[in-house]
Amino acid sequence: MRADHELADVLRQHWHQVEHHPKINSWQLRTLSALKRCRTSDLGGHIDACTDCGTVRISYNSCRNRHCPKCQGKNREKWLADREAELLQVPYFHVVFTLPDTLNRLAMHQPKAVYDSLFEAAWKTVACFAKDPVHLGAKTGMIAILHTWGQTLTLHPHIHCIVPGGGLSKSGKWKTARSKGKYLFPVKAMSKVFRAKYVKAIKSRIQPDKELIGELFKKDWVIYAKRPFGHPKAVLEYLGRYTHKVAISNHRIVNIDAKKTTFSYKDYRQGAQKLEMSLDNMEFIRRFSMHILPKGLVRIRHFGILGSSAKAVTVPMVQRELGPAKQIREARVLEQYNPRYCPCCQKESMVSIQRIQKRGPPKTTFRAVSYKL
Repeated sequence: MRADHELADVLRQHWHQVEHHPKINSWQLRTLSALKRCRTSDLGGHIDACTDCGTVRISYNSCRNRHCPKCQGKNREKWLADREAELLQVPYFHVVFTLPDTLNRLAMHQPKAVYDSLFEAAWKTVACFAKDPVHLGAKTGMIAILHTWGQTLTLHPHIHCIVPGGGLSKSGKWKTARSKGKYLFPVKAMSKVFRAKYVKAIKSRIQPDKELIGELFKKDWVIYAKRPFGHPKAVLEYLGRYTHKVAISNHRIVNIDAKKTTFSYKDYRQGAQKLEMSLDNMEFIRRFSMHILPKGLVRIRHFGILGSSAKAVTVPMVQRELGPAKQIREARVLEQYNPRYCPCCQKESMVSIQRIQKRGPPKTTFRAVSYKL
């Protein structure tokens, strides 16, 4: 069901100000332009007519941008279908690695270095504890999903990780974690290792200030480990909620007026109570822009025995030992656009009679923006 208000509505209303905003860079501007034009005549489309009842329908193209609230459903379903075939019949754990707010300023100006270091440090932390015979003594795997936002669109970089409760031993046999299914590894010990590995990772990419490094070691870093999923189906249900999520969905936008955008959010400090917040329209756009990822940065990554180059061998190996993965998820019938279906006579009798040409983006979309750090 289409939302009453959309992010694109705010962008169209204030586009001139967006183009000249000093804190929105050229890549963010290009992305916002795609979201503004999604499913409009700017991106072209086609006109269809029904050969049976004469109904005429105009369909506009999607932007297919990964930050667009309207373009994620089909990609999410395909990704989940691929992951179902790779699931193992073992307990899975949910672990969240969060960066301290001390790094927020650096994340705004060096996002690729900050987020790549987050993935690297999280995986090396998990792999380090898995390798230790005290905890597991095997090679494990991980699926990690980057989120950069909090409920009120503030900067809150963290990754949600799905880790199987065990790993492959040197002999190629499955070895179950020693926690008896209650937890994966001790989070307090993991937090200190995570902090050290992150500092090492960020130093290998950039040269952060010594003062910043000192502040990072003063902080207690947060790793949140939830209870294991009850069954593999719960893993997919969880992944479905998090994989192709964007900073804010259109359905969370409650109202848009000439000055403010009002949206709903959950306050987890008050038991996930649902509240509303109103922001100046340009502040709302600025906050959303902070979560547009750098070009080419991969936000869903696979590691270890679940890595892209390894899982073709390791997943069948584990499935042969523990039994084949059961079909745990009914194939969902997506509400896909059917170009032949007529909404009036409900027959597959629509034919395309005209193509609408795509319009080029305004030249100002690709201007350069400089920052003062």
